[in-house]
Amino acid sequence: MPPTFKTSFRVSWIDTDAAQVVHFSNYFKFFERTEEEFYRHLGFSFNDAMERGIWLPRVEAFCQYKRPARFNDLLEVELTVEEIREKSVKYSFKVFNKESEALIANGYVVMVAADKRTGKAVQIPKEFLEKLKPFCE
Repeated sequence: MPPTFKTSFRVSWIDTDAAQVVHFSNYFKFFERTEEEFYRHLGFSFNDAMERGIWLPRVEAFCQYKRPARFNDLLEVELTVEEIREKSVKYSFKVFNKESEALIANGYVVMVAADKRTGKAVQIPKEFLEKLKPFCE
């Protein structure tokens, strides 16, 4: 089983609705926050891609909600590189309540490397792929 990348953070007030439950759309922000921390862990950032003339748009996103997360809950999000292709990567995520260890949600996003000028899909840089491979299922 490949290693997963994990990061933790508390649910902020702004992430919740009037019932102090995390609004469903914010799970995608949690996924992206985890992805950003993952890149930092690997030694690069979204800016590195932008400097190469590449951006990383999402072309597919999915989230399944298991139980509610609430204001001030400590969450742990796990990221696994589920699939690597020539021009795209699929990341899967699991969100846990770190204190109770309950699975809160799971999902995935598919990102594509695209040329900033044309918007057309391009090959993912080799050095980026090499850093991702140890995390692939």
